[in-house]
Amino acid sequence: MKLSWWKIVTIVLLTYTVIGGLLMEVPRLPILNETIRNLYFHVPMWFSMIIQMLVGTVYAIKYLKSSNTEHDLKSVEFTNAGILFGILGLLTGMLWAKFTWGDFWTGDPKLNATAVGMMFYMGYFVLRNSLQDAEQKARISGIYNIFIFPLFVALIFVLPRLTDSLHPGNGGNPGFNAYDLDSKLRLVFYPAVIGWILLGVWIATLKVRLRKAEDKILEKQEDSQRAIL
Repeated sequence: MKLSWWKIVTIVLLTYTVIGGLLMEVPRLPILNETIRNLYFHVPMWFSMIIQMLVGTVYAIKYLKSSNTEHDLKSVEFTNAGILFGILGLLTGMLWAKFTWGDFWTGDPKLNATAVGMMFYMGYFVLRNSLQDAEQKARISGIYNIFIFPLFVALIFVLPRLTDSLHPGNGGNPGFNAYDLDSKLRLVFYPAVIGWILLGVWIATLKVRLRKAEDKILEKQEDSQRAIL
């Protein structure tokens, strides 16, 4: 099967990210030292999380306006991909915290807010699975998705800036740009952001295709059962 150009770009960018992220020279910053390489994984995964969740919210709005079931399907799978990258972001962040802050979970406001936000998104799938009627499931979960996304953004981006936080760029701490003057990190960071975002899109679109294939198989089975009866 021939890959689309953007999938080839995804493979190239992530291959470059992994190799460059592990082998290329990085600035020797206090405390961070070699752990700063996690910048190429942890932060871009969060970028991908936000993009996938945003796309899922957009498709939820489209479904509510059109009642097109394909929009609901895309909303679910892009939200799924967002949660996947959110979990990966948390795990890589916890690993980074262990080596720089001394513990996997420090009670940092951004960590706690992210955990709360992820629980809200888990509630999205609990809500969907608790409803039996397909149209009701799509509409109610779509409305929930639309409300939860801006709340999630506020939790992980706005709230930490209003309190003391260990994260760069929050609670008075400088962001990486403030002391990354040689731009070495940017050589890998920007390709990493694009690569992880594209991987999220790839996963979501693949899941959509699989769901459609499963639905067609179920339809054929139901038709066969009706024919037998």
